[in-house]
Amino acid sequence: MYQQSLAAHEALEIHEVLNFKTLCLVKSKLMQGLVFDQELKDLMQKDVQQSMQAIAELQGIYVKAPFQTPVPEYRPTPILNGGQH
Repeated sequence: MYQQSLAAHEALEIHEVLNFKTLCLVKSKLMQGLVFDQELKDLMQKDVQQSMQAIAELQGIYVKAPFQTPVPEYRPTPILNGGQH
């Protein structure tokens, strides 16, 4: 059975959108702690939920990319609360 895959430029564009949506999600989550207005906080929470849904949908499309990049084993060591200097 023929499996549909993305062209390279399509995969790269989806990758860029995924990065952008992930950055927006992180920013909305971080900024919620600094906001005191409940209406604004509710809007930011709605943005977080919509961004998480969009990221899940984009990840579902991105698996059709014709190439895979291995994720490195190395993870950075935290510098706060127990990290070594």
